[in-house]
Amino acid sequence: MIKKLIAISILLTGSFAAMAATPPNALVVAQSLDDVTSLDPAQGFELTSVQTFTNIYQRLVQSDPQNPTQLKPTLATSWKSTAHSLTLTLLDKAQFASGNPIRPEDVIFSLGRVVKLNLAPSFILTQLGWNKDNVDSHLQKIDANTIKITWDVNVGPSFVLSLLSAPASSIVDEKVVEAHEKNGDLGHSWLNNHSAGSGPFKILKYTPHEALVLAANKTSPAGAPKMQMILMKNVPDAATRQLLIEQGDADIARNLGSDQFQSLKGKPGVKTLALPYASLYYLMFNTQAKNNPVLGNPKFWEAARWAFDYKGIAVDLMRGQFQVQQSFLPQGFKGALTDQPYRYNPEKAKQILKDAGIKNPHFKLIVSNQPPYLDVAQALQASFAKAGITVELIPGISSQVSNEVKEHDYEATVSAWGPDYFDPNTNASTFAYNPGNGSKTLAWRANWQIPALSKMTIAARAETNEAKRTEMYQVLQRRVRESSPFVIGLQNKKLVAIRDNLKGYVQGITPDMVYYQNVSK
Repeated sequence: MIKKLIAISILLTGSFAAMAATPPNALVVAQSLDDVTSLDPAQGFELTSVQTFTNIYQRLVQSDPQNPTQLKPTLATSWKSTAHSLTLTLLDKAQFASGNPIRPEDVIFSLGRVVKLNLAPSFILTQLGWNKDNVDSHLQKIDANTIKITWDVNVGPSFVLSLLSAPASSIVDEKVVEAHEKNGDLGHSWLNNHSAGSGPFKILKYTPHEALVLAANKTSPAGAPKMQMILMKNVPDAATRQLLIEQGDADIARNLGSDQFQSLKGKPGVKTLALPYASLYYLMFNTQAKNNPVLGNPKFWEAARWAFDYKGIAVDLMRGQFQVQQSFLPQGFKGALTDQPYRYNPEKAKQILKDAGIKNPHFKLIVSNQPPYLDVAQALQASFAKAGITVELIPGISSQVSNEVKEHDYEATVSAWGPDYFDPNTNASTFAYNPGNGSKTLAWRANWQIPALSKMTIAARAETNEAKRTEMYQVLQRRVRESSPFVIGLQNKKLVAIRDNLKGYVQGITPDMVYYQNVSK
């Protein structure tokens, strides 16, 4: 079977033009894979990565895609809680794709390595007060099927469960990963392009910037998938993705732009899906950019808020793909502010700059060359020009842009952020939190030093009175909205096209909620 799958994958990763139709037992997905930096859940934080994790790994608990505020048992079947502990019972006789049993040791290893590697998603778990020196003491095997998780910070067990539902909390096979450890890397180099999970699929082959091939894991605790194989083909050009789905050479086309989506409506054999999505698009400035200190000036941030053409982009340019949202909690989250205090007013932006003595304002804007990022960036270039602000666009592949931002080697970027779990803290802890300990939050990426806001974020996270907690997050949203290096402007929908013979495709509201397990033709 493996030889057959490899042969099919070689065929599929060649020229699409040679295909008459996709194989009945293989799902072909046309999308950009250029955002992938790693397929290790301890590092991967990009769209393609987290979507893949949902299909190749499982977590102790996961959100129900139909009701994402509800956590459903996954590898944990039940749990008991105290103020500072969770005791979880693992699914009996569950095993990884390797055939190894899923043990408490695997949970301890998986959560601990995220903290010890201290890569981009680590801040999700370090919120519990865990660090490389103490994390092992907070993860305890009780018996062959039970694990106890403890924390010292002032948060409740429901919040901890939400963290355990994040993609970074995926459970990996300790025995397989440790067998591939090199120089104390906890198997990280190997997991960059291999998998060791219990999800309905496993990585068969990954060629960066070309293709990712997943093979069925029929022994998955989630149940055997209906497809034998998934091919995610890197198709950087959105117009080409449109052509492939239209011709039947792909079963799913992802990351479509508005033009492609509109063109596909009503085409025979194609179904278009505009799916609700909790992703926010924002403009972010590096407050300590080399040779451009004005980007750290709050008056410049204020002017930028009036130079952003919110409705022009959401309604006119993107034709309904976006709605205006100016706060860091997306609409649909409890406590999200939905009022819109800013509007496009280039003359007001000019006056703010003049009064602040800011002359010749300009910045370089790095942006992914994928839709809709580049479309949004081009619109901002035009709207900022009318406010007297010169914007130099520097498009690049998504992974390159992401790396430059994480290295603080940029002046400004347009990007998107989606929640990692269903709790207001998921966005507060990245837009309004920079503890100065190396946590790779968005505030950290903006070089924004905010000890007072960070304390407020910690206090909101710890609050157990729901009404008061909601009010605290609304205060935080107003603070960030009024003065920060983030101009949050848009909340989008995901534009996807599928062949009309496809059944069972599920996509939820958060970035990781893409489910291929029950897809059939």
